[in-house]
This record gives sequence, C-alpha cells and structure tokens, in this order.
Amino acid sequence: MVIIGAGAAGIVAAWKAATDGAEVTLLEKTNRIGTKILISGGGKCNITHDGPLEEVLRAFRPNEARFIRPACYRFPPSEIVRMLTDRGLRVYTRPDGRIFPVDQTAKDVVAILAQILGEVGVRPQLQRTVMGVRREGDRFRVMTESGEVEGRSLVITTGGSSYPNSGTTGDGWAWTDALGHSRVPIRAALAPLITDPEPAEGFPGVALRDVLLVGYAQNKEVARWRGDLLFTHHGLSGPTTLGITRVLAEHIDDGECRVAVDVCPDRQFEDLGADFQAFVQEHPKKQVSTWLDGFLPDRARAGLAAAANVDATIPVGQLPKKDRNRLIETLKRWPLGRVAEVVLPKGEVVAGGIPLTEVDPQTMMSRVCPGLFLAGEILDVAGPVGGYNLQAAWATGFVAGESAARWASDS
Repeated sequence: MVIIGAGAAGIVAAWKAATDGAEVTLLEKTNRIGTKILISGGGKCNITHDGPLEEVLRAFRPNEARFIRPACYRFPPSEIVRMLTDRGLRVYTRPDGRIFPVDQTAKDVVAILAQILGEVGVRPQLQRTVMGVRREGDRFRVMTESGEVEGRSLVITTGGSSYPNSGTTGDGWAWTDALGHSRVPIRAALAPLITDPEPAEGFPGVALRDVLLVGYAQNKEVARWRGDLLFTHHGLSGPTTLGITRVLAEHIDDGECRVAVDVCPDRQFEDLGADFQAFVQEHPKKQVSTWLDGFLPDRARAGLAAAANVDATIPVGQLPKKDRNRLIETLKRWPLGRVAEVVLPKGEVVAGGIPLTEVDPQTMMSRVCPGLFLAGEILDVAGPVGGYNLQAAWATGFVAGESAARWASDS
C-alpha cells in the first residue's frame, strides 16, 4: 500500500498499517516528516485536547463531529499521548484542556514519531514529489519524479493549502479530483487577519491576555473567542483571532466584517466605572494611562485611549464624565478595524476539501473510488484552536491506515 504525505495523519496511518502487517510505502515531498507538526502550538506542539471525548467532539461543527466520532473513539486523545509518553515525552494539560510537552518541543514530538515509524519498519521516502495518481484495474499507480510506485490501496494525507512553506500546497485535491471526487471550496479556518486600518505604530508584538475578541458581519455579531490576542504588523493573530477567522472567512464576501475586543470580559461597565471613581479619589493627579496600566500593557494604552478619543496623559481628576464613560466603553468594546483579509497562506488549518459525504467515516475509504482512503486536513473538517485538528488527524489517520491495510490484504 502507498501513503502520500507524512504529516500527522500520514504518520499514524503508516504506523497502524505496518503494525497490522502491511508493506507500506510512505512518500513525502519535503525533507522531513511532520513539518506542520513542528509549527503547531507556536513550535511547542499542542498535541491534542483533553477531556471527555464528547466534549472534545462538541468543539467541531455538528456534521464534522458526527463524521470523526467513530475514528476518535477508536483512537482517542489518550492514545496518542500514551504513544508519546511511553517513549519519554513528558506532557501536561493546561486549564483550557490543551495538552503540551512539559519541557520539550514539537521537534521532540516529531523525533518520537520518527522512532515509532522505525519500530515497525517504515522508512519514509523523503523529497519524493508525487506528480500524479491514476487507477488501473484494482491497483493505484503513483507517478513521482524518480519513478512509479504502485499499490492495491492508496492513502492520501497531504493536508490542505495553509502554510504552503510547510509543504501543504493542496496537491492532494488535484489527485482526488482526477479520481472522481468533488471539492468543498477552500476557505481559511485558523488564520491571522489583516485589518484596515492596520494597528497603530508601535503595536506589533503586543499581546493582550485573556480578552474576548468578537467578530461582526454587517454589524451583527457572528463569532467570539476568549483567550490571548496578538497585534501584528498588519493586523491580528493569536488564539482569539484563530478562533473566529473561519466564521469571518465565510462572511467576508457578503459584506463588511469588523472586529472588536473586550479587554475586561469578566467585568461590567458599572464595575469599571466604580473602579475608576475610586482611583480618582485616591490618585486624582495620576494620568489616565496609569489607571489603564491595570488592564493593558504599556504600548497598548495610548492606542485604546486614542480609540476612545481620550488624552492618556491627562490627570484622571480632570477627565470629564463623558470622556470617562467613553474610555470604559472602549475597554469593553475596542474597535480594531475592518477585516481586510483572512490570510489563508499563514493559517494553521483550512476549511473545505473533500466532502464528508464522499467518505465512509467507519473506514475513511472513498465512496467514489474503492481502495482510496483519505484522512487529515484534506477532508472538510476544521476544528477550533486547541489541539482539536491534530486529534482529528491522528484519529482519521489511524482508521485510514487500518482500513487500507485490510483492503490491501483482502484484495
């Protein structure tokens, strides 16, 4: 059997198939396996997501959750964690359920995955670019720059088209098109935003912790995500941005999309007003920026004050009530501009791809091309930020490898 793509899904598929006795040829066009794993979680590798499996599945859209449910029950988050920790990785779970290595990085995770492949005799063929795929009778022929490879079953785990520098350039969809599949239009899912106007000078690199980012389409709220927000040179990134971009990408062609941030999601306007008044009574000569120090990092204070049309250097005791109210309103809803672009090439994941109705969720086999198995991001599955997408890849890869091995041996 042949597997194209040595990302998360392809690695687990190859391991499972070889474990079950299949002779596996694993092709990878880059010079290493797990390239996108290396950039996950900011290079730390958000391995998967902890918690009851049904809660993990609820993070996905209902049709996607239904599709990956059988695979996730057969290869739950605990299994990939066990495989890694059995080989020396130390992991911990954050309060939000995200599982990371304790004192290691994504490089260590990939090194262990390479070890796992070696244990079952799989030697990935690196820098072997696939030029095309065709089916002849009951066999698949895979054309590469250095010759042809064939097998009774074929597993395509080439990912999507986000972060093309990692090798995920959407190649697999052209091959599945040729094998009879249709395609759901590709959209950004977990991606940064370019805003108009761009962030104020001095903002790039500034992070806001535990805020609520809200996305609006035609002045109606369509998405919200709580967590950290990062200002970039041209817009926004960080977990909150990645958390809302899929929805914004779906609306951006229909009308104007905007974003705003609630800097104090656990506090109400009245509470902040009382806080400000107490600060005025105790420190009437201190500047507005000093009061904002309790909510924002230094470089962001002037930006928020400017958005509220308030002079950040004025003593709080001299600030008119209407300006105070406007300042607090801006803390609760700081407009960050119009969404000019959802940057798909810089994203971690795309939505769209092979329609889930064209794949059997019990086996990951194509319903239109018997013997073809599909797993990972090539499918129209895109979970939120938090290790969900790697879990979907591990699980669907496991089932694809198991099923493809059985198909190859039974044919």
